Amino acid sequence: MRSRSLLASLFVGIVGSVSAFSAPVAQANVVVVLNSRDATVSLLDQESYKEISTFPIGKEPHHLMATPDNKSLIVANAVGNELVFLDPVSGQIQRRVKDVADPYQIGFSPDQKWFVSNSLRLDRVDLYRYDGKDFKLANRVPLAKLPSHMAFDKASSTVFITQQGSDQISAIDLATQKIKWTIPVGKLPAGIAMTPDDKYLLVGIMGSNYVEVIDWRTQKTVKKITAGVGTHNFRALGDKRHIFVSNRTSNEINIIDQQTLENVGSIPVPGGPDCMEVSADGKTLWTTLRWIKKVAVIDIPSRKVIKLIPVGRSPHGVFFANRAPDM
Repeated sequence: MRSRSLLASLFVGIVGSVSAFSAPVAQANVVVVLNSRDATVSLLDQESYKEISTFPIGKEPHHLMATPDNKSLIVANAVGNELVFLDPVSGQIQRRVKDVADPYQIGFSPDQKWFVSNSLRLDRVDLYRYDGKDFKLANRVPLAKLPSHMAFDKASSTVFITQQGSDQISAIDLATQKIKWTIPVGKLPAGIAMTPDDKYLLVGIMGSNYVEVIDWRTQKTVKKITAGVGTHNFRALGDKRHIFVSNRTSNEINIIDQQTLENVGSIPVPGGPDCMEVSADGKTLWTTLRWIKKVAVIDIPSRKVIKLIPVGRSPHGVFFANRAPDM
């Protein structure tokens, strides 16, 4: 682990790098937070850190993501069996797509032709063809137990799915909608991310304290990066090199260098940090705190929590429009 002074210097460089890679974005200041147990959305002001409003959204909203054109924000209501589209700037409801079974985690392939929905409680993955507006179900792929998070290769040929209940990762071929391979990993795999060079998968091993690094072409684990206990989810800083990983049990967020595959820093955060979002300038990291009904705002250069904002029960997904690139 590097010294604090060296890490401070590192993050000065990181913030500059993020600014260089940031694309033009809407000047929005609304933060969207999903309160899973309350079935509500909290809208926060990104500048004042105050609540703007809270409204019902549907049963068990866990994850959310923008559409490829950034004109909508999709909220996946797992138990409500629907997708709710919000305006990504104002947070207001645009439309609802019903009869989408158990959308726990969702994602678009990089080529924007596929929409994937992990059905955690149904032990399957639903693959939809996407034409820029509508979803057409192509196939439902059964998996072993509790398909959780996903990542894609750059070619949009494969989606990789973690399975928390069977301690496995499966690769699904998008063209054929068939399983290509399944391999064992550590206990309770959760978040998964592809490194910017498209070479390795990073997997948060929630049942332990490490990030498992997998060469997905050879289907072999090449390294285990020590992190905190309850290693869970990822959010890239946006500089094409560093990525944050949350650790829900040890109450910390680690910074992983995706070139050296090393843990280069730790940020103490109370209350079970989970999903994360990064500001477009790379200076602040927002994270939901699953156990204490709050959202934390972290100053990245100093690695300190600067604000705790009350929200609803079991806050999970978080999003704002003026965000750093997710890579």
